[in-house]
Amino acid sequence: MKLTLALAQMSFAFGDVEANFARAAEWIAEAAARGADLVLLPELWASGYDLPNWPRYAAALDDEEGAFGRVAALARQHGIAVGGSLLEARHGKAYNTFALFGPQGERWGVYRKVHLFCLLEEEKWLAAGDELVLAETPWGAVGMAICYDLRFPELCRHYAVASARLILIPAEWPATRVAHWSALLKGRAIENQCYVAGVNKVGESQSVRLGGHSAVVDPWGETLVEGDFEEALLTVEIDLREAEKARRFIPVFRDRRPELYG
Repeated sequence: MKLTLALAQMSFAFGDVEANFARAAEWIAEAAARGADLVLLPELWASGYDLPNWPRYAAALDDEEGAFGRVAALARQHGIAVGGSLLEARHGKAYNTFALFGPQGERWGVYRKVHLFCLLEEEKWLAAGDELVLAETPWGAVGMAICYDLRFPELCRHYAVASARLILIPAEWPATRVAHWSALLKGRAIENQCYVAGVNKVGESQSVRLGGHSAVVDPWGETLVEGDFEEALLTVEIDLREAEKARRFIPVFRDRRPELYG
């Protein structure tokens, strides 16, 4: 089964939600015009990491006037699936939440970041998610992760064992460690014999240069499309049947010995 993915490798205005929504709307419209089935936006693209002021940005998932509702409306307007992470207000706490909406604005999956990044003191401001989520889409189950999650192979392996052929990862990854980002995207795709699509910001955030290099890697470890340090809307068609081909050719999942791994 084929689908066309678009990665919106965008810069953003720190703390300026309206400017960022206007920019994202342009990316979404362009992705739809190119015939993409799904467009992925980066981590916390609407606000950036202004975590101490999270109440200013966080919205309830079901608030039609809030950030998530506005993304659902953009998906409906352009007839394209849209995903990316935003700050969610839930039970008096803030979460870094990746919501994936279908082309009618329906909710396909909601994942709250499980691994909080101590170098940014995320645990000081955010609550951690407690569930790994496979989004149900017309292309089958899709794994959901956010940024730092990429460093945890167990998470992606869980998705692959549960039949995911595609894992989506919005991020805000710094340029100083962009080599890690690229290597880990490729590693997660190779070891799990699935497609891995990661979208990262460019520009600066609080004087930190962001790494870009958004990419889609196929189940054989080939990078199908990759950005650099500049803004770009990266578009590529993928065929999810390649995951089955890779898994038949090198039967890693048949040969696993999970009873020994602990």
